[in-house]
Amino acid sequence: MGKGNHLTIAMLVAIVGAVVVGVGAPGMALHLEIGGEVFLRLLKMLVVPLVMSSVMSGIIGLGDVRKLRRPGAVAIAYYLTTTLLAVIVGVLLVNWIEPGGRIQGEALAGLAKDESIAATADASIATILENLVLMLFTDNLIGAMADTQLLPLIVFSILFAGILSVLGERVGRVTEFIVQLNEALMAFILMIMKIAPLGVFCLVAARFGEAQAQGAFLETLQQIGWYVLTVLLGLGVHAFVVLPVILWVFSRRRPGRFLGRMSPALLTAFSTASSSATLPVTMESAVDRAGVARESVEFVLPLGATINMDGTALYEAVAAIFIAQVLGIELSLLQQATVAITATLAAIGAAGIPEAGLVTMVIVLNAVGLPVEYIGILLSVDWLLDRFRTAVNVWGDSVGSAVVEKVMPFSVQPDSKNPS
Repeated sequence: MGKGNHLTIAMLVAIVGAVVVGVGAPGMALHLEIGGEVFLRLLKMLVVPLVMSSVMSGIIGLGDVRKLRRPGAVAIAYYLTTTLLAVIVGVLLVNWIEPGGRIQGEALAGLAKDESIAATADASIATILENLVLMLFTDNLIGAMADTQLLPLIVFSILFAGILSVLGERVGRVTEFIVQLNEALMAFILMIMKIAPLGVFCLVAARFGEAQAQGAFLETLQQIGWYVLTVLLGLGVHAFVVLPVILWVFSRRRPGRFLGRMSPALLTAFSTASSSATLPVTMESAVDRAGVARESVEFVLPLGATINMDGTALYEAVAAIFIAQVLGIELSLLQQATVAITATLAAIGAAGIPEAGLVTMVIVLNAVGLPVEYIGILLSVDWLLDRFRTAVNVWGDSVGSAVVEKVMPFSVQPDSKNPS
């Protein structure tokens, strides 16, 4: 059994054990939060330097930034297509299962109205598009680093590395430093992965312990169980049917084996509920375990962790239609199409941080005139669903790196030691 399999098993055991401890001994589980926070901060600490060094290293390896035109177009097409497919899956399932029609009136009695959420409800599709454009640029690079705004950092890295490639030998020491820095950071990630099972255990135990201590989680889960089931079923169809088909058709990789190779990243995503924090593990798993070409990984994954949110888009579409069903509002075909398009765009603009989908879901509800205060009915289970949709987001990014690898502007083959 390889090291990757040992790590996966250790992380699975950690998650199962954490759930048992969190539910069975919530008081003790809450004291484990500091261990999980340390692990999470170690991962987050690496995100900005890793993104910048990996993107620059990838561009430098190409030798000419213009060679990214085709891979870039394929990556963007992949992101938009898979996100839209995820939304379509969610819309079809929520209409078929009708979870909102199964909710009893008393289930809404304790609904909390959040005025801070309602105050942001004036966003529109035009606003989303404007924000997406502005997200590409920053007037303060240091500020963007401090706030982990990855998109402007990626844009800067591409432009700066492109300039370095033009200057050639005159900046040889700079380019050599960037490549070596990237190698050192990947080695740092390997070191952190040795404590990953312990960090995962602490993170999951503390979160389940918190939910159990509050006492409302299981009761709410019973009340809106059909909604939770619909979301999980939709995520499952997208993760285990749609994405594997795309992976096989466009890369000829075996989905089951590739999924196994990426499992440390997916389990970390479930534990942290943050695709950005998981990025270092995702890159390490894709390169060293799944054998995806480093050039493709360094270009696709940082961008995907920022704008490719399949799970989030599906969740937002299901949630919007579910709320309409609860209120007895029948959305027309045009309104549901509006939900699908808005959820796709809003998900692209969602930050890769825990529960960012709640903020962008306001935009989706507003697009079809649904009251945003009804988001409150979902809050007590959102933290759990967030973990599943983050894992799907990271899985979608991983598949994208394998797909784009096939159109990189040079011949690269998967690592023969890690066939997928």
